[in-house]
Amino acid sequence: MNYIGSKYKLGNFIKETILSVAGSDLSDRVFCDIFAGTGIIGRNFKQEVKKVISNDLEYYSFVLNKNYIENHSPIKNKEIFIEELNNIEPKEEFIFKNYCKGGEGNRQYFSDKNGKKIDAIRTKIKEWKENKKMDDSLYYFLLTSLLEAADKVANTASVYGAYLKHLKKSAQKDLILIPAEYEINNNRHQVFNTDSNKLIKQIKGFILYLDPPYNSRQYGANYHLLNTIAKYDNFIPKGKTGLPEYNKSKYCSKNYVKEEFEELIKNADFKYIFLSYNNEGLMPPEDIKNIMSKYGKLDFASKSYQRFKADKDENRSHLANNTEEYIYILEKN
Repeated sequence: MNYIGSKYKLGNFIKETILSVAGSDLSDRVFCDIFAGTGIIGRNFKQEVKKVISNDLEYYSFVLNKNYIENHSPIKNKEIFIEELNNIEPKEEFIFKNYCKGGEGNRQYFSDKNGKKIDAIRTKIKEWKENKKMDDSLYYFLLTSLLEAADKVANTASVYGAYLKHLKKSAQKDLILIPAEYEINNNRHQVFNTDSNKLIKQIKGFILYLDPPYNSRQYGANYHLLNTIAKYDNFIPKGKTGLPEYNKSKYCSKNYVKEEFEELIKNADFKYIFLSYNNEGLMPPEDIKNIMSKYGKLDFASKSYQRFKADKDENRSHLANNTEEYIYILEKN
């Protein structure tokens, strides 16, 4: 998925940095990714550690990580469910009515055809779950497959803060579910959907990886439609973009971010804390260093990379100029 702040391209650098500090044998250790997003970093450590704890405030992220992190054993006959959903008859329900040109909302996040198919698939998954024809592992596997398929045909400049006036080429393609395959292993993992500063008081482990929002853009607004498909609850969409009520993170506020960040570091019962943060963030490097150094021995690593950028004005996404990514490394007292 095209995702603001995605660590997909930095995954190897982050993993190598963590292993060089925390040790190469983590088979008996707990690793926590507390701002998980699409879960790329947690996935990279799923085979390395005894347990991954994954968390994010956004529900679509929770769904993705329930599949990619928490699912760890084979699911029987999952291909049969995928095939049935791919051949389902379209329905004119919530997504079509509110987020397609032919619906009542006159919005164009999806083509009419794809909006109807999303509705049909989501309705069927909900029906199967309510009738107990599937367990949680299959439920989140199918939901993840739907979210990723919908994202591929969304008529946006990669985020859902706005839709495009005309259907772009990828949005004209038919939505097709591709199985959201996950890694099999023998370990059980845990996924949460809550405020990180509350969760940190309830968990402990060896490695805590932090990738908080860097700027004032709220993920709940930028990815609201993925939450809507994942939850599939009834609400009255607001304004031109059809926003629901959404979570507002204090990490996206210049007034609150430093206080919130220090509370997280202070309450973390982990041996090592690794913070990803770039040079364009709300917290200046000096503030980060001052806060983290209070609680142990601080070091850092850095890497230049081309970050992903969604260009609202030109309705396209591209790679922006080089950004410096820092990993602050804290060994707690």
